[in-house]
Amino acid sequence: MAINGRIFSSLFSLLFRIIIAASLSSQNQVYVVYFGEHSGEKALHEIEETHHSYLSSVKETEDEARASLLYSYKHSINGFAAVLSPAQASKLAEMEEVVSVFPSHPRKHKMHTTRSWEFVGLEEEVKSQLQSEKSGSLLARAKYGRNVIVGLLDSGFWPESKSFSDEEMGRIPKSWKGICQTGDAFNSSHCNRKVIGARYYLKAYEKYYGTLNTTLDYRSPRDKDGHGTHTTSTVGGQMVPDVAFMNSFARGTASGGAPLVHLAAYKVCWATPGQDKVDGNTCFDADMLAAIDDAIHDGVHVLSISIGTKKPTAYYEDGIAIGALHAVKQNIVVACSAGNEGPGAGTLSNPAPWIITVGASSLDRKFVAPVVLGSGLRLEGETTTPYKLENKMYPLVYAGDMSLPNVSQAVAGQCLANTLSSEKAKGKIVLCLRGNGTRVGKGIEVKRAGGVGYILGNSPANGQEIVADPHVLPATAVGANEAIQILKYINSTKYPMANIIPARTVVHTTPAPFMASFTSRGPNVIDPTILKPDITGPGLNILAAWTGEDSPTRLGADDRKVEWNIFSGTSMSCPHIAAAAALLKAIHPTWSSAAIRSALITSAGLENNNGTLITDASGKHADPFQFGAGHFRPTKAADPGLVYDASYTDYLTYLCGLGIIIADLSFKCPQVAPKTNDLNYPSLAIPKLNGNVTITRTVTNVGKAKSTYLASVRPPMRYHVKISPSMLSFKHRGEKKSFKITIEKEKDTMLSKKIEEGAYEFGWFSWSDGIHTVRSPMAVSSA
Repeated sequence: MAINGRIFSSLFSLLFRIIIAASLSSQNQVYVVYFGEHSGEKALHEIEETHHSYLSSVKETEDEARASLLYSYKHSINGFAAVLSPAQASKLAEMEEVVSVFPSHPRKHKMHTTRSWEFVGLEEEVKSQLQSEKSGSLLARAKYGRNVIVGLLDSGFWPESKSFSDEEMGRIPKSWKGICQTGDAFNSSHCNRKVIGARYYLKAYEKYYGTLNTTLDYRSPRDKDGHGTHTTSTVGGQMVPDVAFMNSFARGTASGGAPLVHLAAYKVCWATPGQDKVDGNTCFDADMLAAIDDAIHDGVHVLSISIGTKKPTAYYEDGIAIGALHAVKQNIVVACSAGNEGPGAGTLSNPAPWIITVGASSLDRKFVAPVVLGSGLRLEGETTTPYKLENKMYPLVYAGDMSLPNVSQAVAGQCLANTLSSEKAKGKIVLCLRGNGTRVGKGIEVKRAGGVGYILGNSPANGQEIVADPHVLPATAVGANEAIQILKYINSTKYPMANIIPARTVVHTTPAPFMASFTSRGPNVIDPTILKPDITGPGLNILAAWTGEDSPTRLGADDRKVEWNIFSGTSMSCPHIAAAAALLKAIHPTWSSAAIRSALITSAGLENNNGTLITDASGKHADPFQFGAGHFRPTKAADPGLVYDASYTDYLTYLCGLGIIIADLSFKCPQVAPKTNDLNYPSLAIPKLNGNVTITRTVTNVGKAKSTYLASVRPPMRYHVKISPSMLSFKHRGEKKSFKITIEKEKDTMLSKKIEEGAYEFGWFSWSDGIHTVRSPMAVSSA
């Protein structure tokens, strides 16, 4: 007997009642009530009335029902957001038409350009003016993204930025249905042929925090934070010549990856009351789901979402995952940040297989500001502070030795607020260690205590990765190795001395890329049979446009203003991949979102600019749980040879394998539940292998009409991998061929017995026709 969606719905109604009863108080809050897809062609007002009728069934009066409704999702997504009690939410969850009911979770931006596009092979095509579109370059072939629309869910945008000029822009596509929503300090003239649409969503936010404090944020699409302006300009900002951060650093032509795409801003993230902006904005599921529903209706082709959570969220409680599935049905590519909870394992956000999940890695650029010790030792550091010390030596101290009374050495050593003694620190260069508190905030404490300079030393967990910050006094940051050397020097002499050399921009540094320590890691804890993240892109020290209303550090104590800012996070790497997807969409408008994801994944690179494997911040070899398939190479992705395609129905079938339905209750699952790792994904993950397993994959020829591909394998250690057939011959474009991959654990030997239970080993399998190499990562663990 076929597994029926309504049975799943009943089971999940029980699950949601348990979740609601166990985790929520008796107070009312915002819930999303989700029905999946729209059935039939109802008018918008009829859909809204249907939603009202459901609310009326659990509310005492019709007026109360209407007052409680925040959003009626009625374009592609069928559902609503409303203020409910746990009992009311539970009652709605019991109804067989309801797919899921979940609280509207507040999510944080997790801190989840002039150089990055050159580094990945595009910048030679992006100069101060557009090249002839007759050339064979990727940008020219894609017409710089012309006629493609990219939507961004973020904190809005700063319309006065030169990145958002509509010079050279073509007409707004006739397919566009969006609006330019007016509000505080924002009117319809702030949209143009570059930013063609702008909306804002804060109903769930205000139900949680109360009425928006307009001294903290604009009630409009205008960005007071900077995060949204940065990500939006990274995707598709205009080419702006001769820009630099603080008039000193990373000078060059700033450009988005697809400089002629049209942009649409969906402001869903808002200032968190009582917190510095550096701690992140708050974005609610109910608001984001409304934005995605509108974006699908408006006609975007790509969605870039640099928003995540500290803990991975199950698909049926994840507004981004639900919205993205509906977007993918309309062939919209959705790229999301993996998060910034590294280096711990199993920390990544946005793990759904219909999303491109993006990790963060470095550029080949540094902002070098060495430390010179009194011993003559010169240690490399980095900073983007414009302030300089005199050319002389200053007393050098460790912050832990400068503490106020009743403050421990460990706390003072991290230079937390009001921990340092002015008598002890005045006139000195102070070494502070990373840990608690913000990096720039530590410098603010040193300045308060009268220090003349500041060295930020990495902890071992941070390794050699350095985030270059615009400190408020002369300063530099050093890796963990250098921090240890400085501490040893301080303890070795009675009068330690030092100076900080003024910073300068250095390019072509090695090794690059390396993985940022903050980037969130796999394995995918929601479904370990889907390897995540998918790919990595530049996310460390990225220059892009900034708001006119926030400091470069986002700290309340910093009143500086900049037009361009250097920022780090998977929030910065995500729009790089979204831009690449937009270029591919322009070149291959008929490709599915899965085909575009596959092209990016299977063409990604594994080597740094030293010709060795990509490392982590400590210099150790990185793995697919950090970088997915590798560092993105958009010029290679434009001609991948083969792609692993997947349809909306394939994703529904995949969800049957998990025992859930989150989109279409009428969908009939197969009689035998499919293996989730049989989803036609361009990577492979096998958790807890016991014996052997065989997985099926299908490739579609998008290269030469007649071609033959041969398989090759680099198996994970202690596993055998066989691909059958090992040769695929194609006679025309669009032809599909299937093959099987069998993975088997080596028979018990003294070596194989040393495999730690649950520990992963990594490998690769590839198809090559002599021109294209279509490579897929594998991750396997033993039972």
